[in-house]
Amino acid sequence: MKRILVVDDEPQITRMLRASLQSSGYEVLIANNGAQAYERLIADRPDLVITDLAMPEMNGIELTQAIRGVTQIPIIVLSVRDSDQMKVLALDEGADDYLTKPFSVPELLARVRAQLRRGVESQAVLSHIELGDFIIDTETHSVLIRNQHVHLTPKEFDLLVVFARSPERVLTHKVLLRAVWGPAGDGQPEYLRVLIAQLRKKIERGDSPQYILSEPWIGYRFDPSGAAELTTS
Repeated sequence: MKRILVVDDEPQITRMLRASLQSSGYEVLIANNGAQAYERLIADRPDLVITDLAMPEMNGIELTQAIRGVTQIPIIVLSVRDSDQMKVLALDEGADDYLTKPFSVPELLARVRAQLRRGVESQAVLSHIELGDFIIDTETHSVLIRNQHVHLTPKEFDLLVVFARSPERVLTHKVLLRAVWGPAGDGQPEYLRVLIAQLRKKIERGDSPQYILSEPWIGYRFDPSGAAELTTS
């Protein structure tokens, strides 16, 4: 039985979605905000997430970013906000589909089925990440950089995988802390600073970073090809 995580702070919406999804044969998990949803994601490993955007503690965009740091499971956004700008933002940050409230339940169920089919089709390749100078296997926790094996601690590996799944995108400090430490990372920026420094020592080729690039006051961006590579011979 497929497991679906529904995230919304409106009880009437979660009740309706639970009933509709359960009647279609799905197991349904409920979270009332983004922070709670992330905890359930890690603990219960759902097959798909349906989330609202406007929520306390962690909004739907932040939740989508955090989910994309650890998994590629399908995400469907349900929101009253129907502007093209908001839809583009949600999709750019990793959502797979966007449905505006009020919505048709049969249409939502059809989109759920479509996303679950795509999720099954893509699952086989998720454990192997090959891009730029990096080859990463999430099942064996092995990392090759420029065809050389590099030993990473579990947290270093988790952070590298977060970066590798969102190459060339700026990931905020908050998103990275959530992706690696979960809610325990909130308000602990020193965790990230120390881990970034440790990871850079193992993967960078010199004193000047080429792969993990700082975006001042915002976060970091991962360039798997090392475009900022030193050109001095």
